[in-house]
Amino acid sequence: MTAPDLEQRLKQALSKSGGASSDYDLNRDVTPPAGRVLKPAAVLIGVRASSGNVILTKRSARLKNHPGQIALPGGRQDPDDQDAIAAAQREAQEEIGLAPTSLRVLGTLPSHVTVTNYDVVPVLAIVDGPFDPIPEAGEVSEVFEVPLAHVIQAENYIIQSRRWQGRDRHFYTVPYGPYYIWGATARILRALADRMA
Repeated sequence: MTAPDLEQRLKQALSKSGGASSDYDLNRDVTPPAGRVLKPAAVLIGVRASSGNVILTKRSARLKNHPGQIALPGGRQDPDDQDAIAAAQREAQEEIGLAPTSLRVLGTLPSHVTVTNYDVVPVLAIVDGPFDPIPEAGEVSEVFEVPLAHVIQAENYIIQSRRWQGRDRHFYTVPYGPYYIWGATARILRALADRMA
């Protein structure tokens, strides 16, 4: 797929209607806690124009939350961030050295609500400027890429489960080579896959 074709397909995906997603999508019997307050956050789905690959990270094993998990670059929206797009750009620069000048934001997907009470806005962007990953050692142990073609194929997703807070919790996975992509990251990518089908 050429870079213009890739960009066109991504823009078409953004133009499709569809609602928000949630970690509760596959767990209809689980009720979110009463009175919860959702914290705003954003992640960057950065797609390289040259290869059509999605940039992902492996979180540091030293982190208190989600150690060693595969994630999209991103995090909590700070009060100084103008919006979710600014938050995703700032986090990508801090975590992996991806400068805002090296990407073109195409838009945002509907938000994804996590069981940890984050309201995460996925920001879709083309990475067409210089980018040599510089992982922030305290947060990221590895930066790697997965072909967009892999994560937009619905048949590559598997529903699995684990015990969590005394019950089985079901979630999407989309394994790729040695990487076990699951949970919110897989659900966000699955939402993109559904729009690109």
